[in-house]
Amino acid sequence: MTPDQQIPRLEIRNLVRRFEGRRVVDDVSLTIMAGQVTCLLGPSGCGKSTTLRMIAGVEMQDSGEIYVDGKLVCDTIFRVPPERREIGLMFQDFALFPHLNVADNVAFGLRRGSKAEKQARVEELLERVHLTRHARDYPHQLSGGEQQRVALARALAPRPRIMLMDEPFSGLDNRLRDGIRDETLTLLKEENAAVLLVTHEPEEAMRMADEIALMRAGRIVQRGAPYNVYTRPVDKAAVAFFSDVNVLRSVVNGALAETPFGRFLAPGIPDGTEVDIVFRPQHVRLDFDRNGVGPLPTASDGVAARGVVVRARFLGHESLVEFRMDHDGSILKATVPNVFLPEPGRPMWLSVRRDRCFVFPARD
Repeated sequence: MTPDQQIPRLEIRNLVRRFEGRRVVDDVSLTIMAGQVTCLLGPSGCGKSTTLRMIAGVEMQDSGEIYVDGKLVCDTIFRVPPERREIGLMFQDFALFPHLNVADNVAFGLRRGSKAEKQARVEELLERVHLTRHARDYPHQLSGGEQQRVALARALAPRPRIMLMDEPFSGLDNRLRDGIRDETLTLLKEENAAVLLVTHEPEEAMRMADEIALMRAGRIVQRGAPYNVYTRPVDKAAVAFFSDVNVLRSVVNGALAETPFGRFLAPGIPDGTEVDIVFRPQHVRLDFDRNGVGPLPTASDGVAARGVVVRARFLGHESLVEFRMDHDGSILKATVPNVFLPEPGRPMWLSVRRDRCFVFPARD
């Protein structure tokens, strides 16, 4: 069998779940290969956790099928019990047993093997998560990051074929989170499990995922590698989910949309259609006002429009500057690397990179 013909470790087909007549999960399909990390990314209430619970077997779908290594584990008639699906689970509250020490928590899910084999597996995992010296400690004696690593070791102990993770890092201090994420990702890759990580944080998905499935109102609206989802968004809401955005409203005429920043191409959009031209603050170019004369237009940046600084804030690695635009009084945001704090009231010229703009039919 060639790599292109490999059977997915996890496949879900057309999952639907209704609550009080409303589809909270609406025809969701996914495939995840062994060793792949897929992030199910979306706002709270979009159906991410419900999808995870159906895969785990703790909640039943109304329709659709779930396969593990090509074998059916659940449809609306046939159902493999959760404990026999070889699926590991990690949640944001870690769910450690307070009356068991660290080693016993890790060993809890080990149902197979001799006592010596179980002990060897526990010792191996505690060493890999750097907690060997805490083997006899209890959860309340550990930090949040240490508890998270215990939960990870416990979930991996029985060598699950699939790992499901529901916001596992949300309870951690920001200073710890990046390091814990990286350690977790390394360990998951070593175990070669298929990983489905639920998160509402775009940064987390970008950092950890091989593939992002962007979910909204119960449906997956876009799937792809993080770079592609970020740079080729399917609609305005997809752009806005990953970052702040600026939006210009225009009307298409001859496949062009006229704005104070010049014309933008709108191929394939009928004349007379209202469109939103969407761009991120980091793709705004700033020039100082020179006696009311703006910079010359360029092929990449088009025409400059004049605005006045409303406020500027330093955010640690960049500065956010907000402008009130002369042409309509709207507020436009720009980010600048490092420290850049012009005084309120200062006029400046703003231009927009054409290759970093997205044009979508307006949907208010």
